[in-house]
Amino acid sequence: MTGAAGGVPGLVIAAPRSGSGKTTVTLGLLRALRRRGLAVAGAKCGPDYIDPAFHEAASGRPSLNLDAWAMPPALVAGLAGAAADGADLVVAEGLMGLFDGVPGAPGRSGSSADIAAAAGWPVVLVLDVSGQSQSAAALVLGCARYDPRIRVAGVILNRVGSPRHRRLVGDAVEALGIPVLGSLPRDEAVTLPERHLGLVQAAETSGLDGILERMADFVEANTDLDRIVAAATASRLDAGSLAAALPPPGQRIAVARDAAFTFLYPHLALGWRRAGAELVFFAPLADEPPPAGCDVCWLPGGYPELHAGALAGASQFLAGLRRFAETKPVHGECGGYMVLGRTLTDAAGVEHPMAGLLDVATSFARRRMTLGYRTATVLADGPLGPAGTVLKGHEFHYATVADAGSDEPFAAVTDAYGAAPAPAGSRRGRVTGSFLHAIARG
Repeated sequence: MTGAAGGVPGLVIAAPRSGSGKTTVTLGLLRALRRRGLAVAGAKCGPDYIDPAFHEAASGRPSLNLDAWAMPPALVAGLAGAAADGADLVVAEGLMGLFDGVPGAPGRSGSSADIAAAAGWPVVLVLDVSGQSQSAAALVLGCARYDPRIRVAGVILNRVGSPRHRRLVGDAVEALGIPVLGSLPRDEAVTLPERHLGLVQAAETSGLDGILERMADFVEANTDLDRIVAAATASRLDAGSLAAALPPPGQRIAVARDAAFTFLYPHLALGWRRAGAELVFFAPLADEPPPAGCDVCWLPGGYPELHAGALAGASQFLAGLRRFAETKPVHGECGGYMVLGRTLTDAAGVEHPMAGLLDVATSFARRRMTLGYRTATVLADGPLGPAGTVLKGHEFHYATVADAGSDEPFAAVTDAYGAAPAPAGSRRGRVTGSFLHAIARG
């Protein structure tokens, strides 16, 4: 199945740093343009697995990750095409600062600029101008000149204090020949709730549709939507055929999905389905076991530490998972890995028994943030491939390993900075798991 990236215009919403307002602008744009009757699609630069669900809620269309470090260029092109298929416009939200990434080959640093350059999409820069006026123009000029591969098509000023403030900043930016496409006043009423891994998930955000409507009203009232749409340009990517980032781990895949298990990358599910696999969802928090007739079970990441007591008491889920693992493969990523372990200690220090299919004990009471890209070499045949399979992925968690137990490691893992490979994760029989969120094969 081919995408349509080459004919669909797009743009990248980026910023010089995190916390500048990219998400508010992106969600407001998606909903406001949808209300105008445009088929608008979201995309997310980088490995973030929370934002795409908000994009989908705002636009009514699936949003996909585009990751220049973890994905080979052909996969980026295929996913850009899949995002654009049937759309009038693609709005891709950047990550961190526009040029922030990791060491890598040219175009493979994982930055938002890499995606903008590969696709040929112009950048709309969201600039937090609080605490400055004309100096903000120097930041815009630096972003516009730093990387000749990209084009800054315009700027949206955020957290503007007054009409005088807007004039001082706006005049300085427009003197560079770069248009100001909007000016957003300070307004905390349009922010999303947050917790320890960033935003609360879309499915859990109370009154999300109302929040998105307020964001759309806010963005529509304070930006020139017509000029923003006109700034978009068609992708220069040849979408071609979209291959699965990871081959399906089975023909019928039992996938845990509820408030504790939510972090399944949309591009994985899309690729598996297009490869002919069937995803069969079940809810451990509703005490549902993996469905019969499936030939592999996948426990995604999520927030099991917030539901540890309920999971420990889900006797039918745990018993069914253990029965499933007697004859069929089971894999857990991050939170799923924690649930496959022996125990999970919650934030209050209470230890909860888990499935016991792996010997690892994890703790959310002993917190340490772990964040970054990973390259993993699988050490034994399993659902993610035969021994020697190389995976590119990402870790982001606060939980720690309290006791690694006696299991063999799942993979040898290194980071993007060339650290020596180290054993990571666990495997026992048909069961495997690690903190890695796999994005694509290396």
